[in-house]
Amino acid sequence: MVGLALFGAGATVAPAQASSPYERGPDPTERSVTAIRGHFDTDTTSVSSLRARGFGGGTIYYPTDTSEGTFGGVVIAPGYTASQSSMSWYGHRIASQGFVVFTIDTNTRYDQPNSRGRQIEAALDYLVEDSSVTDRVDGDRLAVMGHSMGGGGTLAAADARPELRAAIPLTPWHTSKRWSNLQTPTLIIGAENDVTASVRLHSIPMYESLPSSLDRAYLELRGASHFAPNVSNTTIAKYSISWLKRFVDEDERYEQFLCPPPRTGFGTDFSDYRDSCPHGG
Repeated sequence: MVGLALFGAGATVAPAQASSPYERGPDPTERSVTAIRGHFDTDTTSVSSLRARGFGGGTIYYPTDTSEGTFGGVVIAPGYTASQSSMSWYGHRIASQGFVVFTIDTNTRYDQPNSRGRQIEAALDYLVEDSSVTDRVDGDRLAVMGHSMGGGGTLAAADARPELRAAIPLTPWHTSKRWSNLQTPTLIIGAENDVTASVRLHSIPMYESLPSSLDRAYLELRGASHFAPNVSNTTIAKYSISWLKRFVDEDERYEQFLCPPPRTGFGTDFSDYRDSCPHGG
């Protein structure tokens, strides 16, 4: 699962002509979007559970350079019984691409998806209103991610806050499989060999329930388990960063990594891939 080979046709796609005022960093390449660290130097600050309201504290990863303006914010929640440490590899990796990233702990390790969704929302509010990096975060450009029950919480948070710019549930688990009211561009990442939240019972029906008019994609990792998102994974990073860039930053330079979609089948890293390409139509 670590260091998966990447397949896509991005190099054949011409760069977008229009530019977004939220573009951050140089023109992307396959090498830059798959790198362990991106263009921006990063630092961290810890949030004690004693200071957090409605969630269990966490760690904020942020770019140290503010010369290009503010950045979009991303809150990332762990899965059932897990702590923020299981999601820590996303911190510097995504923040160095030009985002403020908040990996959180939940109030208890046994909180259910809807509770995790409310805690993700509380963490978003803290990041924008009370954190030590409020001056770096654009409160109008926020996104959510989460693993397992945190992935279910990601869907719940996006359902409650349609103004969110992007949602990325990672091998999500939730008792509800219907998300037909979602208005947030959503990338669901599933795992072929997931026996905890099987793609047949969770990720795929969740994806298929999303509005057909929504910008959406479903990526299924070949041979991967439920816990693939807990380990540094180049494929997850590439598509997550591209999704966040495309929709949080409205940066069409990253469309080349999403559309046309990657190949699936024998000899590829994807057992399934579904999408609404082209995006923003």
